[in-house]
Order: sequence, then C-alpha cells, then structure tokens
Amino acid sequence: MLLPARDAAATLPAALRTLRRQTMRDWECVLVDDGSQDATGALAHAAAREDPRLVVLGTPRAGIVTALSAGLARCRGRYVARMDADDLMRRDRLAQQVAALEADAALAAVGAHVRFFPRRGMTDGLRAYERWLNGIASPEAVRAGAFVECPIAHPTLCARRTLLAGAGAGYRDAGWPEDYDLVLRWLAAGHRIGVVPRRLLAWRDGPARLTRTHPAYAQGQLTACKAHFLAAGLLAASDHYLLWGYGGTGRALRRALAAHGKHPSHVVELHPGRLGNRIHGAPVVPPAALGTLPRLPLVASVAGAEARRLIRSHLDALGWVETRDYVCAA
Repeated sequence: MLLPARDAAATLPAALRTLRRQTMRDWECVLVDDGSQDATGALAHAAAREDPRLVVLGTPRAGIVTALSAGLARCRGRYVARMDADDLMRRDRLAQQVAALEADAALAAVGAHVRFFPRRGMTDGLRAYERWLNGIASPEAVRAGAFVECPIAHPTLCARRTLLAGAGAGYRDAGWPEDYDLVLRWLAAGHRIGVVPRRLLAWRDGPARLTRTHPAYAQGQLTACKAHFLAAGLLAASDHYLLWGYGGTGRALRRALAAHGKHPSHVVELHPGRLGNRIHGAPVVPPAALGTLPRLPLVASVAGAEARRLIRSHLDALGWVETRDYVCAA
C-alpha cells in the first residue's frame, strides 16, 4: 500500500482503521508524510509502533509526485495499491484486487468502483462522474473512456510493482494530473488496465481536494494532457483529423491540438447554424457526409454521455473501430 498524507490528522486514523481490518492480512503500507504541519506525522508514527506493517517516511513539503515517488522506492511487495489519507476501503478491497491480478497475468493494474462521500451537497456533475466511473468494468472500457476522463480512480489503483518501478513508468510532474498522466502513458505503451466492478473505496470529496485546489488539475491542464497523448497516439501519422463537435469541449480540444500541429480537415456538426460554414478553414459538414470524406482519424469531442453513445452507434455502423479509427473525448 502506498499512502501519501499531508495535514491529514482529521482523517488519517479512520483511513488506517480500514487498512488494518482488511481480510488480506499480508500487506505492508508505506505512509509518506509530505511535510505535514499538523499531527499527521505523530499519528502515523504512533500507528506504526502498534503495527509493524506500517512504514512511515517523512519528506519535505514537496508535493504529491515527490511523495509518491519516495514512497514507491520503499515499496517491496509484488503489488502496489494506492489510497489517500482521507478515503476509506471496504474490508475485501485488497483481496479482491490482488485476486483479479493473480487471475489474469495480462493485466498490468486494476482499479475499482467508488462511492463519493459525504453525499449531502453532492453536485449533479459529481454524481454523473461517479456513474460514469462505475460504468467502466473492463480493460476495453478503460481504453475507450481514456480521453473522456481518467477512467481509473487513482485511490483505487492496484498495480504490479515491476511496472510502476520500471524506467519511465512511474510518477512524473508534467504539469497536469499525475494519475491521468500515468494511466495514459500505460495505455499508450499497450498495457491492459482492468477494473474490479465493485465499490471497494469510499472517495471523500471536499473543498481541500487537490482536484479542486491545485493548478495542475484545472480544466485547461486536463485538456492539454489529452491533446498531448492524442497527438502522440491516434493522430501521430497525420497533421489532420476529423473533429466531431464544436461546443465548448470541441473548441478547447481543437486549440490544444493545434499547439501540436494537428488541425481538423473537417468539423462534423448537427448545429444548423454551423453547417456549410468554415471553422478555422475547416468545412462544417453533417454526419451523413463522413462516407465521402478522406478516412482520417476522428476525435468526437462532446460532453454528454448520450451524445457520445449516439456518435459511437453512428461510427460503428460505418465500420469504424473505436480506439483505432476514432476516440471519444470530453
């Protein structure tokens, strides 16, 4: 178990209780105290005195990537499971995920489904994200959803240590979320990432989450991350692509891809006010025109799940293969 913590005195004891009650008893937890200024370190060392399976590392206040890398260097187990200091695990979380990896040697890692808490005050957007995450149940779904959002909730990740510790495969600071960067690099390298389709982690939401406070998690950085991997992957062989959708998500992704020299040859749209026009030189055409256009890779950049479903249905009927001929992004 790899568990970074910073100023987590209010939540760490409960998180450690869910670790100690795991049905799998053969574990070691490397807890990295990232320069906490509260009682986090004292609580961690007190817990370690009671349970020798808990190892505490203290690091300067250097951030999540440095803390994760320092902790990973100390991990010795065959598998490395992630958890945050404000989350809670089901009793069988580790047993379920290790069993999944033991059963399929082709899997590099697995995630799991989640339940956000506290439920009071949850936004519709967070509920939709939870539903989307919990709808992913296979390596194929992980790969297909990779450019919509990060398809693996990072605190649920359980990976083979040999992969995490490999050259260029660990955590890095690229200016965008380290967990998303990790998953996209692994997928680009051809690794299979699965999901145990059970809610094994209670994922705490609140105003202090890194996703709400750190600039690396801002929407612009998420879009830059997607563009980087699309440019190096699906769009690597051509400077032109087909862009389906020119709402807010499509516009943002077009700009981010232009920074990599990738430009849409055509924009596919349903909006009657856009059809027949040009957007940055690209003709705007309806979906029915796809059969007459040059066969370029297609990026469907729309925000709604139902819109993505309809686009997938249309492209599948044309014989296009998702992740090979097109991807959905958001």
